[in-house]
Amino acid sequence: MDTASLYQPEPVQLEWMEKGRGRFFITINSQEVANMIVGHVGNDLIVYHTEVLPEAAGKGLAKKLLESMVAYVRENNLQVVVLCPYVFAQFRRHPETYADIWKNKPGQ
Repeated sequence: MDTASLYQPEPVQLEWMEKGRGRFFITINSQEVANMIVGHVGNDLIVYHTEVLPEAAGKGLAKKLLESMVAYVRENNLQVVVLCPYVFAQFRRHPETYADIWKNKPGQ
């Protein structure tokens, strides 16, 4: 992949599959370079995993996925069950930002 093209990511997209499984993802030149795997159960969005390809690392793509997921959760009045280490680290680092949507906060 041409590294110069890494600065032109497409907007975050959301794709739902069978049984409530889905993913937020970002493509560059039709190649998926980042994704966040999620599941929808009742009023919960479970975040399992976030991954960015090494050649796209350091471009803020994981943060874009996080922002899109959070917007989706708020728009749909859901709560987030965090299983993904990246999302957990961000929620823990900024608890005031995510307090309204973080269902499985430590200590609850």
